[in-house]
Amino acid sequence: MRTILTGLAVAGLALCSAVAGMALAAEPSPELIAYGKTLVEAGDCAGCHTADPARPFAGGKRIDTPFGAIYAPNLTPDRDTGIGAWTDADFVRAVRNGIAPDGSNYYPAFPYPFFTKMTKDDTLAIRAYLGTLAPVVSRNKPPELRWPFGYRGLMRIWNAMYFKPGLFEPDQGKSAAWNRGGYLVTGLGHCGACHTPKNYFGADKSAQALSGSKVGGWYAPRLDGAARTGLQSWSAQDIAEYLQSGRNAKSHAGGPMAEVIVNSTSKMSEADVRAIAVYLKSLPPARRETIVTPPDEAEMKAGQVVYAKLCIACHEADGSGAPRIYPPLPGNALLQSNNPSSTLRIILDGAHTVTTPRAPNTGEMPGYAKQLSDAEIAAVTNYIRNSWGNAGLLVTPAQVAKARMREADGE
Repeated sequence: MRTILTGLAVAGLALCSAVAGMALAAEPSPELIAYGKTLVEAGDCAGCHTADPARPFAGGKRIDTPFGAIYAPNLTPDRDTGIGAWTDADFVRAVRNGIAPDGSNYYPAFPYPFFTKMTKDDTLAIRAYLGTLAPVVSRNKPPELRWPFGYRGLMRIWNAMYFKPGLFEPDQGKSAAWNRGGYLVTGLGHCGACHTPKNYFGADKSAQALSGSKVGGWYAPRLDGAARTGLQSWSAQDIAEYLQSGRNAKSHAGGPMAEVIVNSTSKMSEADVRAIAVYLKSLPPARRETIVTPPDEAEMKAGQVVYAKLCIACHEADGSGAPRIYPPLPGNALLQSNNPSSTLRIILDGAHTVTTPRAPNTGEMPGYAKQLSDAEIAAVTNYIRNSWGNAGLLVTPAQVAKARMREADGE
């Protein structure tokens, strides 16, 4: 009997040792964690999941949508309020299919329609990095959505209509850089979440991918090859420089894009940023550009008066500015966008040049909301959108007044 018990004890010790060995083997390697960190930065996860910089990834940040507000959840490894108790399968299903561990559906403000293109290995690398964060107790806030959008069950219908799960499919006829850029743009980087127009139900108009869309009080411009309002006039180097530094010889980043550059693209590897540039430069226009009728002579003269008084000192009489310090206006794609929201936001509120390790010098433009009337702001906007070869749709004082109201509402 003693022999049998001794044998069982030895077998038990051997089993425990084996299990312990398996547990040790399951620990993510430093290389995997480091790779996961690069993916988290490429996906700009902190941009949505950090409300308090002192508590990174603890969630709580309010995300406004056309249907109401959603609060980003806690991604730290706290077992009660974060993802510490999740299994790998839970995490993969949440990220790539938008389904929580309890089986409920996430709203597509969480961009799982893009993340579905990620590989399982990359998804688990992200989990490995998140598992190294300091656990933070931060309970998730319920969404504040208008009726009937608060019923998560409706997401099953939305998914059936608009969600297409599946990995990014490489094009064997394209270069490795193009395929890497496509993987980042259409998947992990979820560029279309802002830059693709949406239908009435908040789903992407896939036939118009990356052809520009409204984002709160701003406008995310076209990333396709449109001549006047897209990236046709930008080189791949222009795109890479913009993503790495927040500025180039053609434009400066502002609004939500400035945050993306600071938190995400400026931290990405040279190879990944250039891959994005290669992919974007290959995109044809997703829709035709609107034919523009120039403003009348009186409107242009009224705008020129305002420009000569307030703008010419920095942007010069010919609009050339000082590239990478004061953005040039001729040929500026965002300036000529059909939707003038970003231009109006900058004129009303002013702008601060985004600073990055590659471009640490600062710049500032004052806001003119209090100094100029709606008619004056409309006039100067029309002037700069239709001078020096530019062509932009007419902006009315009513549009300026609406932009002021959005500012007053905190949007």
